[in-house]
Amino acid sequence: MLDLDALHYSPATAADPVLRGVTLSARNGQPVLIAGASGSGKTSLLEVISGLAGNQHGEIRWQGQAVNRQQRRWLCGIVFQFPERHFLGLSIQQELKLGQKRLGWEQQQHVLKRVGLADVDLSTPPERLSGGQQRRLALAVQLLRGAEVLLLDEPTAGLDWSVRREVLQLMSDLADERILIVVTHEPELFEGWLCDRHALLDGQLKPLITLP
Repeated sequence: MLDLDALHYSPATAADPVLRGVTLSARNGQPVLIAGASGSGKTSLLEVISGLAGNQHGEIRWQGQAVNRQQRRWLCGIVFQFPERHFLGLSIQQELKLGQKRLGWEQQQHVLKRVGLADVDLSTPPERLSGGQQRRLALAVQLLRGAEVLLLDEPTAGLDWSVRREVLQLMSDLADERILIVVTHEPELFEGWLCDRHALLDGQLKPLITLP
């Protein structure tokens, strides 16, 4: 279980705190959806959880034990809204092998099948993949890292309905095995997705009421 306890965060470029006492519990088998308008602090929240940014106040606990920024960087894997901006490999295979010098063929094929990329040409440059495929590749990289907490920033943005439905199903499957937290400014795209729903308003998390 991952617990956030009264997190406060003020980026250096902001006059006021972006996060004000955020409290949340997340567990395997129950993905978490956090909705908020652009600029509400959703990405900042993921960066704090993942250790990319520090939290000035509050505590983050994993399985009941407080974890610092360095520990969270190993624990968490973040997939940004535009993952292609963060790819470093010249091909899919190179991207998978970054930091994975002993990556075997079977392990590589297993993770690609897990995210629905079993049939892709491994020599393909990541930038030539479709938006949905790029998100799947970014997820594959985090799975190879062994991330126990997956943090997804706008994972369905820009995808057509058929691809979006496939990505939602993939996220549900992955959430059975690890913590999964998704942020979005379009919660309506997740209608029917089984998850805990929250809204990030004025730097605080509140229950998200979905109207029928």
